[in-house]
Amino acid sequence: MNPGKRDLPSLAPEASRQPHVLANRFGALAEAHPLASLAKSMLDPVVIVITLYGLALYYRIGRDSVLELLAILSFLLASLILDNTLLLLVESRSHWLGLGKMVCSWLWLTLLILAVCAVAGLLQVFPRNFLTVWLVLAWVLCLLAHAAFRLLIMRPSQGKDGLRRVLIVGTTASGLMLAQRIASNTQLGLRLIGFVEDRAETRLPQVPPGKVLGQIGALVRIVQQQQIHRVYVSLPMSSQDRILDLTEALKDSTASLYFVPDLSIFDLIQARVDHLAGLPVLVVCDSPFVGLNKFIKRSEDLLLASLILLLIWPLLLLLALAVKLTSPGPVIFVQRRYGIDGQSIEVFKFRSMTVMEDGETSLQQAHKGDARLSPIGAFIRRTSLDELPQFFNVLLGSMSIVGPRPHPFALNELYRSQIRGYMQRHKVKPGITGWAQVNGCRGETAGVEPMRRRIEFDLDYLRNWSLWGDLKIVLLTVWVVLRDPNAY
Repeated sequence: MNPGKRDLPSLAPEASRQPHVLANRFGALAEAHPLASLAKSMLDPVVIVITLYGLALYYRIGRDSVLELLAILSFLLASLILDNTLLLLVESRSHWLGLGKMVCSWLWLTLLILAVCAVAGLLQVFPRNFLTVWLVLAWVLCLLAHAAFRLLIMRPSQGKDGLRRVLIVGTTASGLMLAQRIASNTQLGLRLIGFVEDRAETRLPQVPPGKVLGQIGALVRIVQQQQIHRVYVSLPMSSQDRILDLTEALKDSTASLYFVPDLSIFDLIQARVDHLAGLPVLVVCDSPFVGLNKFIKRSEDLLLASLILLLIWPLLLLLALAVKLTSPGPVIFVQRRYGIDGQSIEVFKFRSMTVMEDGETSLQQAHKGDARLSPIGAFIRRTSLDELPQFFNVLLGSMSIVGPRPHPFALNELYRSQIRGYMQRHKVKPGITGWAQVNGCRGETAGVEPMRRRIEFDLDYLRNWSLWGDLKIVLLTVWVVLRDPNAY
C-alpha cells in the first residue's frame, strides 16, 4: 500500500505530451468577475479583523495598542497565507481540495498567530479563551462569506444573451482543452460557438458534430457572420507565418484575439506568464519557491523544525548515546550532497554503519543484511531515525522538511545523463521526506527504472507544490515509516 498515491496524476510517458495548466488559474475569472480579485486577496483578512473587533466588543476589550497590533498582524498574515482560489471557482471539480487547502492554511495561520502572541507575551493580555473563540469563529465566518460571495457574485451566467461568443482556430490538444474549460466553467461568461479547421470534420472524432464552422481561410467571414467576440488561435508553434497572417486578417474585425501556445511540447514546471521590465515572458521551468512562496516555505520549515526538535530532543540524546555505545566512531556522520542549484551541502545523520563513505566518487547502496551496518544501524535506518539530525540542516537553511531527497554525488552523476529532467529536482532544497518517499520510492534504487520513477514523483512535487501538500506529506511519512519494508 502506498498512501496518497491515488491522488497523483498519471505519470506515464504519454502524459508529458498532454496540455499543461499554468500555475495561475485566476486570470479569466477575474476578468469576468472583477470583484473576484478583490475577494481572493481581501475577503478573508477583512472578515478576520472584523470578527476580532466584534468579539472584542462582546468581551468589553478596549481598542488599545495591543488589540490594534493583533489586528494588523492577523491581517498581514492572512493576506500572505490564505489563498482560496479553488473555493471561488464555482464549477471546479476541486471544491473539497479547496476546502482541505483552506483548513490547512488556516491551521498554519493559527499556529503563526499563536506563536507570535506567545513570544510577545500577548496570551496573558486577553481574557481566557478569547483567542481560541476568535480563531474558530473567524474561520466559520470566512466559510460563510465565501458561500455568500459565490451565491451572490460568482453565479454562473444564466441564458446566452450576456455571454461572450468564442471561436477557436485549430483543434490541437490545447485548443480542445480550452473548449472543455469553457464548457465546464460557465461563470467565465464565455460561450463556445465552434472551431475553424482545415481538416474535414470526419477526421476529427474528438470534435462534437457541427462544431467545425469552416476552414481557416474563411475565418474573417465566420467571425462577422457569427458575431464573434473572441478568437483563440490554437495552432502549432511552428505555424508562425500563418499566425501572423491571421493576426493581420482579424484587424478587419472588432473581435479580440488570443493566442493559445501549444505547451504540450514542453515539460512544464511552475509555468506562468510573467514580464521582465515590461517585456512579456512565458516561464517554462522555475522553482515553486519564488516571491511569497519562498517566504511561506521558509516559515513552514522554521516553525515545524523548531516544534519537532522541542518534542524529540530526549530521543536525540538517547539515539546519540546508543550510537556511541554500540560501535566505535563519531555519533554524527556528515555527508556531502547536492543542495539547491546543485551546490554542495553537508547533511547530518546519526552514524548507522561501521564505515564513513559519503558516495562522492563511488557508492555501494545499503541493502538488506548489509555487513557494514552497526548493531543498531539496521533499526535506525529502517525507521528513519538516522535522519533526525537533518532538522538542524533545516534550521541552518540547507534543507527543507519536505523536498526531493538528497542523493550521493556518485548517484547524481550516474543518473543525470540517463534520466530526462534529473537535475531539475535540484531547483529546490533537498528534503528530509518527499512525495516520492510516501509513494513507495524509499530505500535502495536498483537500476534506472526505480530511479526514474522516483524522479517523476520529485518533479511532480515541483509542479504542484502547496502548503497543504507539504503537511499531507509530513503526516503520510509517519505512516510510511511504520509500514514500509523497502528501507535498509
